[in-house]
Amino acid sequence: MKYLKLSTVVAATLLFVACSTSELSKEELTLQKKKKEQLGKALYFDKNLSKNRTQSCATCHNPDAGFVDDRDNGIGAMASLGDDGHSLGDRQAPSAAYAMFSPEFYYDEKKKKYIGGQFWDGREATLARQAGGPPTNPIEMGMSSKEATVERIKENDYYVSSFKSIYGEDIFKKPEKAYSAMADSIEKFEQTKEFAPFDSKYDRYLEGKYDLTPLEDLGRSLFFSQANNSCATCHLLKKEDAKGETFTNYEYHNIGTPINHELRSKNGVSKIDDGLLANPAVNDEKHKGKYKVPTLRNIAVTAPYMHNGVFKDLKTVVEFYDKYNNKQRTINPETGKVWDEPEVKETISLDELKAKKQNDKKVEALVAFMKLLTDKRYEHLLEENKK
Repeated sequence: MKYLKLSTVVAATLLFVACSTSELSKEELTLQKKKKEQLGKALYFDKNLSKNRTQSCATCHNPDAGFVDDRDNGIGAMASLGDDGHSLGDRQAPSAAYAMFSPEFYYDEKKKKYIGGQFWDGREATLARQAGGPPTNPIEMGMSSKEATVERIKENDYYVSSFKSIYGEDIFKKPEKAYSAMADSIEKFEQTKEFAPFDSKYDRYLEGKYDLTPLEDLGRSLFFSQANNSCATCHLLKKEDAKGETFTNYEYHNIGTPINHELRSKNGVSKIDDGLLANPAVNDEKHKGKYKVPTLRNIAVTAPYMHNGVFKDLKTVVEFYDKYNNKQRTINPETGKVWDEPEVKETISLDELKAKKQNDKKVEALVAFMKLLTDKRYEHLLEENKK
């Protein structure tokens, strides 16, 4: 409003200057963002940020393996081995691919559900806060403190100059501030296209560049079926065949996953995993045993499955879901025995699990469709997994 008191010429001049400054600021912001991404990439692959200098973010979120931990670790990649060489977690490292699209953790009053966040229990609201967790986790990267981590950062001249250039000359005066800057830059790297290219065969199909096979087309129809609850009930955020779909609604559910006894025999854990209830922001027993719905992007190349890696094959996962509606689906094909009991029985999302039973051909079709969600860079893994 103050411009109305000035002459037209002066007002026009001020407007031009303001626009020029705004344009310059955008250029500077773009350059700064690029610098953060480059710095974040270096930090993401840096093993020196772990106590024994053996482990980086990329160790448990390998870019060559769908951003999951593909190390065998003596337990078939069911959980991650810590920097100390013997600590084993009780949950599988979630894929970092497409994680940037998960909203900040919140409670949806309308749905009466928690949504978003990072980790299986959403305990960190953002990617940056997630990135700040592993370095000081004693069974992961094992650094004694944020201060100790910052001292490791200061050993690297490129880091020192980059931190000061991006975050200010005084960035290292407060270790907490420098640690947050580290997490921020890793977040910026994890928000690049490298983590979410949207170039799978399914994406190419949407662009008219790939023709579905009859089995894949059947799987697609079953996946999106509106006749009854389907995979899309939880694994769809937008609408059918929408571009940029991440194949998760970011909600939390208990699907009755059993204890992974093989993993527990190695890590020594005996306590029931509370799932979402383990999140400090959640204090309601009805959320016990619930986990965030994972993205199905790259699902066919990121075995094993479930939060605890209890199932080795994607087909087994589909049959596990089908057992809730198909009385003939009584045997776990991986063990040859009756399905194990759920770790937490009382909060299973039975309404969401209701669906039409599937025959073997439909199970194969659903698996074929999910294979279509594999990023182009990982398609060779589909062939390798057949061997």
